[in-house]
Amino acid sequence: MTNNNNMQPIFILPEDTKRTTGRDAQRNNIAAAKAVAQTVRTTLGPKGMDKMIVDSMGGVIVTNDGVTILKEMQIEHPAAKMVVEVAKTQEDVVGDGTTTAVVLAGELLKKAEDLLDQDIHPTVLARGYRLAEVEAQNILKRICEHISLQDEDLLNNIAITAMTGKGAEANKEPLAKLIVKAVKGLTEMIDGKLRVNVANIKVEKRVGDGIEESELIEGIVLDKEKVHTEMPVKVENAKIALLDSALEIKNTEIDAKIQITNPDQLNSFLEQEERSLKMMVEKVKLSGANVLFCQKGIDDLAQHFLAKAKVLAVRRVSKSDMEKLAQATGAKIISNWKELSEEDLGYAGLVREEKVANEESIFVEKCLNPKAMTLLVRGGTEHVAEEIKRAVTDALGDLAAALKEGKVVAGAGSTEIELALGLKRYASTLSGKEQLAVQAFAEAMEIIPRTLAENAGLDPIDVLTKLRLEHERNNKWAGINVFTGEVMDAWKSGVIEPLKIKTQALSSAAEVAEMILRIDDVILGGKSEHHQLPPNMHGLM
Repeated sequence: MTNNNNMQPIFILPEDTKRTTGRDAQRNNIAAAKAVAQTVRTTLGPKGMDKMIVDSMGGVIVTNDGVTILKEMQIEHPAAKMVVEVAKTQEDVVGDGTTTAVVLAGELLKKAEDLLDQDIHPTVLARGYRLAEVEAQNILKRICEHISLQDEDLLNNIAITAMTGKGAEANKEPLAKLIVKAVKGLTEMIDGKLRVNVANIKVEKRVGDGIEESELIEGIVLDKEKVHTEMPVKVENAKIALLDSALEIKNTEIDAKIQITNPDQLNSFLEQEERSLKMMVEKVKLSGANVLFCQKGIDDLAQHFLAKAKVLAVRRVSKSDMEKLAQATGAKIISNWKELSEEDLGYAGLVREEKVANEESIFVEKCLNPKAMTLLVRGGTEHVAEEIKRAVTDALGDLAAALKEGKVVAGAGSTEIELALGLKRYASTLSGKEQLAVQAFAEAMEIIPRTLAENAGLDPIDVLTKLRLEHERNNKWAGINVFTGEVMDAWKSGVIEPLKIKTQALSSAAEVAEMILRIDDVILGGKSEHHQLPPNMHGLM
């Protein structure tokens, strides 16, 4: 910065601070956001490709899940990080549609850049985008269809749509049936609204066997083994105790010295410890429990007494698993073994230990009215199983979102073309430069069907022309069949998505685009112990 009187530079920032201002700052930020969108764009749709990410430790992830890719890439650029936040929000709120949200944000900024080059002020653009987003949400509310828990075919189609183009695609029909069954079993009506607690559906993966061997356990599967070999492998009509304290002799909080002067004292000291452990096990046995899940440790001697009492015990069960066990079996989690009584026990028809692909697992199944279930997905290798788990998790999120809102739309690019058409009509009713911003927003919507076409090796211009023509003839669910290249009725073809995916992706993408557009000054702090970003900040990693 300079002082006009004597042209003497005045430094108001530390010497090694990097600063980019005006159009340069905007260009840099938009370039970074576009680069993020470009990274995940090829993964969109049934014909989307996968990415292989290798971390610094040599760990490999193969996926086409947008948020997984962006999280694992460890993106450094500040504006790019803001776009990654869009994907994370989409994942947290809906559980699917992360790629759509990021691609939309990138395209909104790309269209805005053209208008910035025509000297349209960023705040005018941001205001126009805000108007367009509000109108888009209204259009979505008008065109969406209703869904209820009884529409089994629709629910199946939502799950199948979520898994199409992912690792689970080959077996999407049987998997969809399991997912729908799990969601229907855990859906409750609260204050006139459907509530699905997806957190109570545990998705466990096991390597070995084919995807078709996946199953729904009406109970919980734990990645654990019994603590003692002499314990029963299988317990029918299990009465289950849940304990979140250790079955061990506690060390005193303060340093204590015990002086022992002869061997008898040592023996009595050890016998006292043994009696205490025996008392703990007796208490468990007295309650009538024949299965014990402990959140903390179980002493070796206590394990021996439990095995003699024919109690199947598991230790160091995570807090979240303890809560799911309580939901599934109806047991209460007890903090002190002394308090354990028969009323606190839960019930399961069968508790068994089974080796699945060299991993011991504890199955708690045949619960009477389980409020928690487990989807056990299998895959031939670690990477396959992991990707199927991600696909199943996405499908669960979609179903929960669809039932919670009770509203769905068709996919295959049909909703976006309908939005683009509606927004173009709305733009013609506006005066002033906002009209150009709304027009740009409408054009940006078409990036989704365009990307679907490109990823399928089709000519995007041909596809978009055909789609626009069908929508002008009031075929609101006309979408692209990426396998034939023809236009299809996406609703009749069963390509169904929850409305929440679209509304959330739209609002997140529009908000991040507005925020990035309003930045005209980027000040990068001086060097810290962490490595510095390059001054031009074009790099993503």
